[in-house]
Amino acid sequence: MIQSLSFKTVHPSWHAMLDHALQQVDPHYLTHLIEHTEWLPGLEQLFNAFSLPRSETRFILLGESPYPRAASANGYAFWDAAVTQLWSDSGLSKPVNRATSLRNFIKMLLISEGLLTAEQTSQVAIAALNKTQLVQTAEELFQNLLKKGFLLLNATLVLSPQGVRQDAKAWKPFLIALLQALAQEPQRPTLLLFGNVAKTLEELPSVTAFERILSEHPYNISFITNPTIQAFFGPLRLLRNYE
Repeated sequence: MIQSLSFKTVHPSWHAMLDHALQQVDPHYLTHLIEHTEWLPGLEQLFNAFSLPRSETRFILLGESPYPRAASANGYAFWDAAVTQLWSDSGLSKPVNRATSLRNFIKMLLISEGLLTAEQTSQVAIAALNKTQLVQTAEELFQNLLKKGFLLLNATLVLSPQGVRQDAKAWKPFLIALLQALAQEPQRPTLLLFGNVAKTLEELPSVTAFERILSEHPYNISFITNPTIQAFFGPLRLLRNYE
């Protein structure tokens, strides 16, 4: 039954670890996912986050659950696939302004990279910026995250009609097994735990083996000026176009 789940986009270095972690999940739940596909992000995209090789994984950014829209959910935490252009003549593009978490994340990066001040993140201020050296699309921004070694994983890999709580409960054994295995490795990724669901992982004994950064979910406006988050992301220069 595990063989019915697609590892097509998973880097081979994760196969054995994911196979073991999936064995910890209730088989009846997995069977239901395979037989009833009215959930997001879908079988083909379920493990997209693991396209990043283990050897290149420096950070695991844990979100909560997939976006509740098929056009947005793509198997990567925080990456809204429905958003294309980041900027417009008036500042941030309309799709970015409607995507609250992404909007706040970009504003945080603008401040942490010294492009704006915390007191001035208005559309007018963003419109006035020279953005020719910056990434122009959400694709480019998230590719920068991947290139810097971010594995973008939701604490709950599936969003189904039965609700976030039930799906989160079903996937917790998977995450426990995954983190236990990674905790045994000599080079462990830093965990970035965003939001209440991800923060519950702090209760797990294996998590003490990792360097961790905890934060409110980017949906909260306080995320924009969180000093810990700014200090971490600023040096990474994720908004820069490296092409």
